[in-house]
Formats: sequence, structure tokens, C-alpha cells
Amino acid sequence: MTDFNKVLDAGDVDGGIINVVVEIPTGSNHKIEWNRELAVFELDRVEPQIFAKPCNYGFIPQTLDEDGDELDALIITEQPLTTGIFLKAKVIGVMKFVDDNEVDDKVVVVPADDRNNGNAYNSLEDLPEQLIRQLEFHFSNYKALKKPGTTVVQSWEDAAVAKDVIKEAIQRWKDK
Repeated sequence: MTDFNKVLDAGDVDGGIINVVVEIPTGSNHKIEWNRELAVFELDRVEPQIFAKPCNYGFIPQTLDEDGDELDALIITEQPLTTGIFLKAKVIGVMKFVDDNEVDDKVVVVPADDRNNGNAYNSLEDLPEQLIRQLEFHFSNYKALKKPGTTVVQSWEDAAVAKDVIKEAIQRWKDK
């Protein structure tokens, strides 16, 4: 297994093209997480099927969010991506998110080269409104059966704010 934090960095944050590693494919109810200490993916838990991920979910290498994990990424593609691959991704925004009173932001990205849709997604405004609502609903409710009321989507912000979030997470990584 490759230690993604040793072979990849966050990418060209200022240019808006970053490296993202896929943990969970769209449609999966498996909570797969990167275990930094062992440099492997592990199944953390199985969620109820009703809380299957509405998009691919991953992390940005060599970053740390305020919750102590690598900075999360919501990867928007038309088909599920496989756990363990990485992609060059275009930053289009960030979902400002709090989980159990900890900041746990989610950077929103799309493949840097998406010839299927002609690279149509360049900002959050380009995404279907229904997808934004589904993402917000999912993250507002996915812990409702076990810990109701512990997750809050605070806001959706543009790519400039997302880049600032990534830069802060890179600095936390360097300071650890």
C-alpha cells in the first residue's frame, strides 16, 4: 500500500488543482477511512443504507483539519470512484461544517479534466441545486440515528474560501 501522505502533497492550491485520495465511493454506506499511522484504508463502520454517500468522499494529502484528520473532500463525478485512487481535482468551493462541535470542513472538487461534461463545473453555482440540497441533507442528518443534532452545515463558500481552508490545513500539517 502506498502512503499517500509521503508520495503526494496537496497540489497546486493557488492554481486551484489539488490532489485528492478517494476513501468512499458514491452510493456506499461503508465508512472507509485512511489510517494515517498504518498507511492503510480501514472500514470504520457500516452506516444504515439510508445514509449512503451522495458523492465520492476523500481527503487531501499532507493536510490536517481542526478535527485532527486530513482535510475532507467531496468529489463530484457522475459515477462512483474506487477507494484508494487519487485524482487531480479542481477546487470549486467548500461546505463549512461542524461535527460534534469540531470544525470538519469539506472541500468540494471535480475532476480537473472532465471531458464527459466539457469541464462544465467551475463553481458551486454550476452544480445542480438538487445535488447541493442532497449533500446538505446528508451531512445534516447522517448521524441522526446515533447522535441526533451533532452535525451542522453552516454555509457553502466559493473556491477562494476553499483555498484558504486548504492552506490553513497544510500549515497545520507542517506544524504537527
